[in-house]
Amino acid sequence: MGGVLLGLLVQLGFGPLFLSSTGGNRKEREREREGGRRPLFLVLFGLPRRGEGAATSRGLPSLSLRPMLAQHFTGGYARPSSPAAPPSPPPFSRPRTTAAASTASAASPTELLRNIVSRLPAKDGARTAALSCRWRRVWLSTPLVLVDADLLPAGCGSSLRVERAHAQRVESAITHILDAHPGPFRFVHLISCHMQETPGLLARWLQLLAVKGVRELMLVNRPWPLDMALPATFFGMATLTRLYLGTLAFPNTADLPRGVSFPHLRELGLLGMAIVNRDMDFVLARSPVLEILCIQANVLLKWLSLVSRSLRCVQIIEGIDLNIVVKNAPNLERVIIWTSSARDGLHRIVKIGHAPALSLLGYLEPARHLLEIGNTIIKAGTKPSPSTTVPSVKILSLRVCFGVRNDAKMLPSFLRCFPNVERLHLESNETDEPTGKVNNKFWHEAGDIECIQSHLKLMVFYAFRGERGELSFLKFVLESARMLTKLVIVFCKGSFASMDEANSKVKPLFDARWASRGCSLVLFESPLETGDDKWVLNFERGSDFSTTDPFACTAALQGCTV
Repeated sequence: MGGVLLGLLVQLGFGPLFLSSTGGNRKEREREREGGRRPLFLVLFGLPRRGEGAATSRGLPSLSLRPMLAQHFTGGYARPSSPAAPPSPPPFSRPRTTAAASTASAASPTELLRNIVSRLPAKDGARTAALSCRWRRVWLSTPLVLVDADLLPAGCGSSLRVERAHAQRVESAITHILDAHPGPFRFVHLISCHMQETPGLLARWLQLLAVKGVRELMLVNRPWPLDMALPATFFGMATLTRLYLGTLAFPNTADLPRGVSFPHLRELGLLGMAIVNRDMDFVLARSPVLEILCIQANVLLKWLSLVSRSLRCVQIIEGIDLNIVVKNAPNLERVIIWTSSARDGLHRIVKIGHAPALSLLGYLEPARHLLEIGNTIIKAGTKPSPSTTVPSVKILSLRVCFGVRNDAKMLPSFLRCFPNVERLHLESNETDEPTGKVNNKFWHEAGDIECIQSHLKLMVFYAFRGERGELSFLKFVLESARMLTKLVIVFCKGSFASMDEANSKVKPLFDARWASRGCSLVLFESPLETGDDKWVLNFERGSDFSTTDPFACTAALQGCTV
């Protein structure tokens, strides 16, 4: 990358540009940017863990925030991939087309220099300002990308475990850049500073960003504790379009002026944030164009009440004792609950009110969730009616423990609430204390289920172990689903000693009389062992509206086409 930039400078008539190297970490980061991929690091109580790589968007308009989050970890987050840089220029040896040459010649030298500065890490970008008056004007007129990890000295280790001395140098550099640059800031990513020790400095930074303008911000309190308050100057950042906050206490909104709002905010992520119901309601009400809401490990929030005309996607990872109520969300398309838990063992409400555009829902769990449609609580044996069904849902995900009879009894009732489901993802949970077995007779006595009989085209069955309850349900589906074209049965890595053993477990399914002659059955071994998929959950696929079925893009299905 450096050679390309230097060559471009020479062609523009500038002398050599000398930027001091920051060592191996810097070079590694540049190689990652160059290749378009950057590793994500899952943080478990401050310790990094390897995660999946993710493709980096290369377009100017879209900057990528990709928090990868873990189950059972309050305040977990991962470093997002680098914000997109302008497309790399082609090698100078490559012949240019007429159109490409025309575009290049039309760009002014100043625009090309801004292009260069926008690609550089924050430290090196700031150093260009010292080269000449012209370079300083270029730096001052370029919307900046500020990633605090780029300011760390070489050899200091992970940006997630920074010594106080290194953090102080980073804080000083950030302050200098925020003071010197007039803005706007295209992307600001702050996770390496010891914020608890410098609360006044954080308030000043946020004030500067509010005045100068920032489009995207990721701000995570490092290190602990969780109770550090987010400065109230945060509410002045009206230019934000994308915001992720982690392990901070959200400010009290009760006494804020009526004019406070986030008029441009389209994506919001709250990661281990201490925020109460009232303040969450405030944020939703004051974000008129918010489309994507992501919450991981809610600390104080117990009721998520969705009233928004703009929301399109809500995602939850490790919802702790969280009730979700969709009151009035006319444009809401997706409600994704990747994982949830209830510390007291009681059910939590998932209520669907006015959501006429809702097409994707899950994971619902009869063991954890009390499903309410309109004003009707769904129970075993609840009959379908216009007031107890959500006909707009086409993709549904459920987790069921077939070894617990009460769970299994709720499954038909849940399915009847969504009569037009075409793609069903069902995960079989394991139990150490089975409370009854279900067989073929049980499912046939449960009665007709419209979505299975008339609409279901794809079913993916996860964590298959070959248990009697699993096989009886799969037989019921195969004997009932007239439109089914594909059944994918996924078993976890190591569940069976060999593929022959796995094949023997599904052999009884071929004794059934399949309702669909065009159905194919795929038996697939997941690359993950039991429970490992919880460590690679992320918000990215659910927030990507070009992905029709994010449940089909999980790590458990890597290598399997559905």
